[in-house]
Amino acid sequence: MSKYILPVSVFGTVIGCAVLLKNHVTGGRCPSKATINGKTVIITGANTGIGKETAQELAKRGGRIIMGCRDMEKCEAAAKEIRGHTLNPHVYACHLDLASMKSVREFAERINQEEQHVDVLINNAGVMRCPAWKTEDGFDMQFGVNHLGHFLLTNLLLDKLKESTPSRVINLTSLAHIIGKIDFEDLNWEKKKFDTKQAYCQSKLANVLFTRELAKRLQGTGVTVNAVHPGVVATRLGRHTSLHQSQFSSSVLGPFFSLLVKSPKLGAQPSIYLAVSEDLEGVTGRYYDVMTEKEPAPQALDEEAARRLWEVSSQLVGLEEEGQYHKSNLSAESQSKPA
Repeated sequence: MSKYILPVSVFGTVIGCAVLLKNHVTGGRCPSKATINGKTVIITGANTGIGKETAQELAKRGGRIIMGCRDMEKCEAAAKEIRGHTLNPHVYACHLDLASMKSVREFAERINQEEQHVDVLINNAGVMRCPAWKTEDGFDMQFGVNHLGHFLLTNLLLDKLKESTPSRVINLTSLAHIIGKIDFEDLNWEKKKFDTKQAYCQSKLANVLFTRELAKRLQGTGVTVNAVHPGVVATRLGRHTSLHQSQFSSSVLGPFFSLLVKSPKLGAQPSIYLAVSEDLEGVTGRYYDVMTEKEPAPQALDEEAARRLWEVSSQLVGLEEEGQYHKSNLSAESQSKPA
């Protein structure tokens, strides 16, 4: 019997440490009890995981929730479920495919025409370590969905956000940004061998750089923007990773991994915190690891890279052309007016 004491003790210690570590990394629940009655919240990728739990909690707090999702059948079902659980009738499903710039524009146009205000925009949707897929517009799927789709959406909704001040933009990123690198010569992996891990890390670094540059451009407008790493959460986001691809990993390592990850309900708490906390009124351009403000990786603090990424992204999604067209029209109109 004594020969089993040491292995059992070691096993118990490992499990105990894992539980303590899990409790540490979850960060707990959002400490703010603030309600958001009458406020309109847009959440991308809200039919499952963190997005769905965020939508449900903010609906409980009285928000008018617009769930932007690619799969409308699942989105409608999730919206119906949330309405039933919260007794809030103002939860709506709306089609949004971030892998299509046309879809992003159609969604934004609908919001701008139909909504009186947008108080909170939560850029939650994302893909992680998928194969070398391309978006409808030919962008790398991870860069296109995680960064470019949200970049365009946010810019198209800026006027509405400015009209609704004080308003907030929340960009979900990842701790993976610390090993990310923006390859301006090959953002879409057309020249080098595709690396799904690095493609993901690049897109998450782009989220932080976008947050910081947008915050700088919005100074004094009353619109704040912050980025948040929600922690390691048990969602379908990681379905393309090796843990889910290998039978050994799923069956043997999976149970141990589950001890270290948190539920989508807990994973949603950082987004909820950034959306409602009174303590964050006026706070902008910051990076949060769960609910603690931290300094991001050095490459995420590169102001020149942030500016350049903005300019390149504008060109890729066509914002620069629209801006030039708008300016030329204004110029032509001013010249045609009588003196």
